[in-house]
Amino acid sequence: MDIEQARFNMIEQQIRPWDVLDTGVLEVIRQTPRELFVPDQYRNLAFSDLEIPLSSGQYMMAPKVEARMLQALQVKPGDRILEIGTGSGFVTACLARLGAHVDTIEWFEDLSVRAQSTLGKLEIGNASFIRGDAISECADRQYDVIAVTASMPVYRDIFETRLALGGRIFVVTGDAPAMQAQLLTRVELQGLHCTTLFETNLPPLVGLEESRAFQL
Repeated sequence: MDIEQARFNMIEQQIRPWDVLDTGVLEVIRQTPRELFVPDQYRNLAFSDLEIPLSSGQYMMAPKVEARMLQALQVKPGDRILEIGTGSGFVTACLARLGAHVDTIEWFEDLSVRAQSTLGKLEIGNASFIRGDAISECADRQYDVIAVTASMPVYRDIFETRLALGGRIFVVTGDAPAMQAQLLTRVELQGLHCTTLFETNLPPLVGLEESRAFQL
């Protein structure tokens, strides 16, 4: 496989047609070697338009979904970023290259360890890897960007207190197969503006799989 041609085709045939036109996002995706983040047995699918299986029953988002999320979050060089769900670490690497620093939280230790190793090989040093519960970890910190890379069956405001004024949260809510990707922006101290972006399908955030059962 010609990796550079496959990367070019991914950007031009999958990502751009999905209305990802931000030059900074396109460049960071071009410069971040996605093939290094994919499990070895799926290396030939690294640039395909699909979700790639990871360990522990998790998945790597399709390239166009990763790109749309990055574009929606409008990450700036000075931004402090919280990523909920490290997964493969590819999005972590992109966020780190776009912003100032990333705290990334992962429930599954094997995923966190592999992602940290890959970012280390790429000499990306502005990311902190935290293994634990996303609901309780980093609860006392403020962020400009929060990327939730797993879904919520029903939206819960569990991350809103960590969002600084002007900050943005990307989150996916609802039931498979047609979940809604949304961007929440803190426009004032006590208020958020919600924009619906697109339909997608992501595995549920660990700990929230049964949350619908507790809704009245």
